[in-house]
This record gives sequence, C-alpha cells and structure tokens, in this order.
Amino acid sequence: MMWLLDIFTWVFVVYNLAINVGYLALNLMAIVSLVYKNQENLLNKLPQSYSEFEYPISILVPAFNEEATIVASIKSMLQLEYSNYEIVVINDGSKDNTLAQLQSAFGLVRTNQSKPDLLATQTVRGLYRSQHYPNLFVIDKMNGGKADSLNAGINFSHHPLFCAVDADSILERTGLQRLVKPFMRNPDMVVTGGTIRVANGCNVSQGNLTHIGLPTNFLALLQVVEYLRAFLFGRLGWSRLNAILIVSGAFGLFKRDKIIEVGGYKTKTIGEDMELIVRLHRVLRAKGEPCPVEFVADSVCWTEVPEDIKTLRNQRVRWQRGLCESLQANKGLLFAPTGGAAGWIAFPFMLIFEAIGPLLEVVGYISMLVAVVMDYISWPSFWIIFASTVSIGALLSTMALALEEFSFHTYPKLSHLLVLWLVGIVDSFGYRQINTYWRVMGLYKWATQKEAQWGNMTRKASWATKT
Repeated sequence: MMWLLDIFTWVFVVYNLAINVGYLALNLMAIVSLVYKNQENLLNKLPQSYSEFEYPISILVPAFNEEATIVASIKSMLQLEYSNYEIVVINDGSKDNTLAQLQSAFGLVRTNQSKPDLLATQTVRGLYRSQHYPNLFVIDKMNGGKADSLNAGINFSHHPLFCAVDADSILERTGLQRLVKPFMRNPDMVVTGGTIRVANGCNVSQGNLTHIGLPTNFLALLQVVEYLRAFLFGRLGWSRLNAILIVSGAFGLFKRDKIIEVGGYKTKTIGEDMELIVRLHRVLRAKGEPCPVEFVADSVCWTEVPEDIKTLRNQRVRWQRGLCESLQANKGLLFAPTGGAAGWIAFPFMLIFEAIGPLLEVVGYISMLVAVVMDYISWPSFWIIFASTVSIGALLSTMALALEEFSFHTYPKLSHLLVLWLVGIVDSFGYRQINTYWRVMGLYKWATQKEAQWGNMTRKASWATKT
C-alpha cells in the first residue's frame, strides 16, 4: 500500500511541476508575441488605404433559441468596419421567436437563391434576404445542431473566407478587419481566431459596445480571469509555434475551400470547433500542404458566459468530452512525421495535461490526503505542495492581467484590475478544484460513451439594451 501511495504522490508532484513549467513557457512565448505585435501596431497608426484589397468574408451565425440576443448581435455585425462582407444567419429549428425577431427587425423576404449542397445537412425550409440590408441573409432549417448549421452556412456562402460567430456574441467594429490581416500577409493561411471576452457586466446599445464593466455575478467574474489566461497566454503562446489545436467556435475565420476539402464540420462530435482544427492539421499536413493557424489577440468578440452552477457545469463537462473526442478522432496527428509542433508538442501536451490531467490531479489530491492521514507524509509537506500550486496559479493570473493591461488596457478603472487580481488568487481555492471535478466527469462520459447532450444555456442578456 505504501509503495502505491509513493507512486501516486510522486506522479502528482511531477505532474504539477511539468504543467506549471509548460504554462510558464507559454506565457513567455505570449510575451514575445505581444512585443512583436505592439511593434507592428505602430505601423497601423499610419494612414491605411488598402480596404479594396480585403478578402470578401461570409459571417456565419448559427442560432438556436436565441431570441434574447440575436437582434443586438446582428446589429453589431452590420456595423463592422469592413469593405465587403455578408451575414448568413442559420436558424437551426428554433422553438422560440428567433426567426420572428429577425423578420421584425430586418424586414426579411423569402428568396429562391440556390447553392450546391457541398456538405450534407438537415433539410432547409426556406431562404430569406433582408429588405433593409442587402448583405443579410437567413437560412431556416430543420434542427441538426451547431455543426450542421455551419455546414448549411458554408453551402450557401458566396465568399472565399467565412467567419463562424456565436449568435450571442458582439464583435468589436474593427474585429473582422484585424482577424483577416494574417490572410492578407500569408496566402497559405487556413484559420485565424480572435480573443473572446466576457460581455456580462457590459452594455450594448444598437449593436455598439457602449460600456465595459465587470460582472456582478461571482461565477461570471471568475470566468473573466479564466478567459484572460486561456487566450492571452494559452493560445497566444501556441500560436507562436503554429501549434494551435483549438479556435473558439464563437469567433474564427476560415478558408472555405480548405474546410470543404476536409469534409466540413463533423456533426457526430460535441466539440466540433476543436475537432475541425485538429483534423485540418492532420489531413493537410499528411498531404504535405501548409496548415498555418494564427491567434489574433487584438481581434475581440464579447460573449455571455454562464451565471449559474448547472449551466457552467454542463459547459465544462461538454468541453472536456469534446477535447477527448477531438484527440481520439485525430490520433494520427500524434508524433506524425509531418505533424510539426502541432503533432509533437501541442497534441501530447493536450493529451497528458488537458485530457488525462484532471484525473491525475484528483487522484493526486486523494493520495496526498491518504498519505497525510496514514502519517506517510506530514501536514506541513502537504500544505507546502498545495501552497506552491496555488502560488503558481496566482502568478499565472497576475501575468495574464499584466499582459492585458500593458497591451490592450481593456478595463478602464484601476479598481477593475484590483478586483480581477483578487479573483485570480481566490479561484485557486475551490473554483479550480470543482472545475477539475467537472472535467473528470467529462472524461468519464467520453470513456463510457455516455450520450452527449448540449444542455440549455440560459441567456439573461442583461448587456443588451432594448433600444
């Protein structure tokens, strides 16, 4: 028994050391990336006259029961600073008034435009075009899920690039202009992804973000810091290596023909956004084709996050299961000869620390507690290990906030930064542990092939001013 505890204890200690070293390395790469980005931004202050050379873009907006936010979101997209784009809303068999809200706000009329069905989807019941905005279209279809809706949007879209955006999201007016820059710089670019920020606590009027604030709900506040860490050093660090394995489904820009080439979005997975990116790396690299995927930190999308435990739990269980499904479906990328940093660094990291890691962490905590009770290790030793874990977590949060403040200064008040810094420390006492438990639940559901369910996201839409 003692030798088993010894193994578990050492595995836990080594795991914590390795994952924190990995996160710190990503953080350092993120700092380097932001230094280069800030130098590049100095050029943006010069007069710009290249709008006529921007790629035309189709913005695809899957919507299922989004009556609370859909009009505000579409209004924000209609005000983007971009020369040539269309908006394609896909009403995925909504049971509420999503379609009626769109018809009322934008004057939809039925159209007979047809496009070839390059990707299989559920039945399309009707196509609509706005009388007020000629670049706004609506597809009304039978329910098939988000991936199926995006495939329908790809079928209908007219432009070489498409941007996948959630229906509860608000894009900053320059967001699309910034997100497309890597495509203009590199003709081989396949995907770019932007930063996702928390809209709870903000105000939006007529599609414009009029006030940036912090949520009053504590769960949402915890997620503000969590999102800063995930995007500002997680994806920014991986982007430096061209090893990004996930672009948020809420805001990503894709080369349409490459997505069709690999078969579009998979409808049988619950994590369609990550699965697509991992599959792109696997398939394109195996063909000897380049697969650059870039994170654009200053291209921002604001979205509503869960404010209740049940919705948050379902989301995190779903994310973990989606991660495991994505890695399993594309295991051929792991250590593939043509896999590059995506197959040799990012994939093993995701497998060990993100997929299996939560289980190792839970087993490690239990082993440590048993070892203390059995006097195998002392309480001071246990608290030293726990304190080191908490301290590194707080350091990572502090570094993410520092990156945010020095590079973007999104939150205008010093009090905002102080609150977020305190939350970044507090989240290691309970929030991280319960998140780990939820991720173990997701791992279990994947391993036992329990039926996947999306669950309902309760939209409060407190940020959307009704004007």
